[in-house]
Amino acid sequence: MSTHPAVRVILEEHRAMSAMLRSICLLLGHHRRRGTLPDFGVLRAMLFYVDEFPERLHHAEESELLFPMLRARSAEAGAVLDLLDREHHQGEQAVRTLQRELLGFEMMADTAELQLRRDRFEQAMQRYIDFYLQHIELEEREVLPLAERVLTEADWASLDAAFRDNRDPLAGHAACDDDSYRNVFKKILWALPPPLGIGPPLPDSV
Repeated sequence: MSTHPAVRVILEEHRAMSAMLRSICLLLGHHRRRGTLPDFGVLRAMLFYVDEFPERLHHAEESELLFPMLRARSAEAGAVLDLLDREHHQGEQAVRTLQRELLGFEMMADTAELQLRRDRFEQAMQRYIDFYLQHIELEEREVLPLAERVLTEADWASLDAAFRDNRDPLAGHAACDDDSYRNVFKKILWALPPPLGIGPPLPDSV
């Protein structure tokens, strides 16, 4: 494990996001097999989390702080960093698609289009999960080792401070000082099975 707090935060947030995405897949599969509808409010909260923390905060800190520092210290990973920056933008667009497909699923759940809308949302969700897991695997394989090699102590001090300021609540940290996100994350944690959440365990596997 790295001695740098910024790297530990990045890895913790990657683990939390990966676990939540896999839990969404579990929940969707659980309801599909039983012919029941998922809790749309919980799914909306989960997508809000994805949009608010990994996409807007975590990715912004990488693209606006970590990646420019790496470009300044080394030309070694320029192509990989360019790809990851593009994927950060694509991730934001993918979340918009997920939110739209979820709304269609919810609004058409009592019509003959239920199965079509369920399929569309679940397929979009699986595409996003595959995309995101590949994205973080590339960051951890290529970018973080490079950062450990080339960044200076001053670089790390700046990164550590920035990543400490915006900690992901699903990685075990307070969402913010005024508890603005308390109800959102309570809803998510009560819906997710252990170990990420405190909801009922699901017998299914991804």
